[in-house]
Amino acid sequence: MKSVEITLFGGTGLIGTFLKEEMVKDSFFKKINFVTRKILKSNHRKITNHIIDFSNYEEISNTIKNSDFVFSAIGTTQSKVNWNKDEYRKIDYDINSNIALACKKFKVKNFSIVSTAGAKYKSDNFYLNLKGEIEKNIISMKLLSTSIYRPSLLLGNRKDRRIGEKIAQFLMPKFSFLMPEIYKPIKAKNVAISMINVSKSMQKGLKIYHYKEIIENS
Repeated sequence: MKSVEITLFGGTGLIGTFLKEEMVKDSFFKKINFVTRKILKSNHRKITNHIIDFSNYEEISNTIKNSDFVFSAIGTTQSKVNWNKDEYRKIDYDINSNIALACKKFKVKNFSIVSTAGAKYKSDNFYLNLKGEIEKNIISMKLLSTSIYRPSLLLGNRKDRRIGEKIAQFLMPKFSFLMPEIYKPIKAKNVAISMINVSKSMQKGLKIYHYKEIIENS
């Protein structure tokens, strides 16, 4: 297949950073539409930075219209939205749903999205329920190809300090042999590489990737 154009949402986060780094090095990708709220400091010839209002579907759609593949590593934390569940939902659910709608509209060849291990619609846990609800909505759209990734604790250095996560990153790998496979901690770089490799395989339909499948494809 010819080199392709992609759109990346959430590219400044842990997984998104690795996605950008790997795509820049990969000749398969000719153009990266890097979607952000603020100007990205990058002069790489492959990257076109789109500064948009993420609450505006048309602005999201315009960044996707010429893309072969779309990647979303969009997400937030409770602390970043001051524990406001409505604001949390606007970021995780609304933005990802609009991205998927645009993928449907423009017949994108593959939409890859990061969810979480244990995602379950109607879970008693707010976070797991929200991720499950996002998955359910996107699956209902029946895109040409949808890849959903459900990593557990991500290993890697974030730009923002998360003390609890740093402690978990230190401790959990030491006890991962005791955990069910889907909850094993995983390197964010492995998730990013898996997302890239799967998208390049051009498979059709829906596939959900847990720890084992992510490792196998990375």
